[in-house]
Amino acid sequence: MENLKAYIESGVLELYVLGDLSPEETLHVKELASQHQEIRDELAAIEYAMEEFAMQNAVQPSEDVETKLFEKLGINIDEEANLVSDQPLPVEPKIIRFDNSDGKVRSLRYALVACVALLIISTAALFITYSKLTDAHDQIASLNLDKEKFAGVVSKLEYNNRGLNNLVEMNDSKDWATVRMQGQAISPQSKMNVYWNKKDKSVLINYLAMDLPKADAKHEYQLWALVNGKPVSLGVFGKTDSTSREALLKMQTIQEAQAFAVTLEPMGGSVNPTMEKLTVMGGV
Repeated sequence: MENLKAYIESGVLELYVLGDLSPEETLHVKELASQHQEIRDELAAIEYAMEEFAMQNAVQPSEDVETKLFEKLGINIDEEANLVSDQPLPVEPKIIRFDNSDGKVRSLRYALVACVALLIISTAALFITYSKLTDAHDQIASLNLDKEKFAGVVSKLEYNNRGLNNLVEMNDSKDWATVRMQGQAISPQSKMNVYWNKKDKSVLINYLAMDLPKADAKHEYQLWALVNGKPVSLGVFGKTDSTSREALLKMQTIQEAQAFAVTLEPMGGSVNPTMEKLTVMGGV
């Protein structure tokens, strides 16, 4: 429907009514008119408008116009009155051109051509402007994406820096023991570090030195301490690198432990470890 509207507004129908189209274009307009009521209505409106224009600009002829017209045609009015109706006088047809009509039609043609040219220029200008606006929007979106990426990198660096600073302080202190846990049968490549304070018995896990498989939405990891051969839960944690967390996460305290281990458990943790999901383990 939009294409049909644009075709009606293009000025082709006005040129069709004026007879200025090629035979192929004229045939195309006729085919469209037979298919679409809108085309037929527009053609009728154009013809009516041109007829109204002609009527409004008509010149009232003087009384002797008829006499002069018959003289140009070579007809004697008095003789014509005496002729018998069944004996027509052979008269050579002549074409009379009215001086004003040709100039007005030519002016109307020029006006229509100018309108069509103006429409084409306006459409091209709008298309160019739209293209420039689209390019500018894409550039702004790209800059915003780069800004977000840069902010993420800075936040990640700040997060890592906080964790490294904490690790340096812990390594300088003799109160902290580092337990390096290695991957087990379920995930041999996994690794993780646990820090146990021998003085206040606190336990920390290091997210920066953690390499565990990503858990699904229904499971999370649980830290265990082996005390005299029995597992004691020290809490659950998720495998994440989110900057909303500290690089070091504090778990539950334990007075003594011979080893630490991590298993994959349902959300909220388990009372006893699922040994089939034992991921990493390391001795003190």
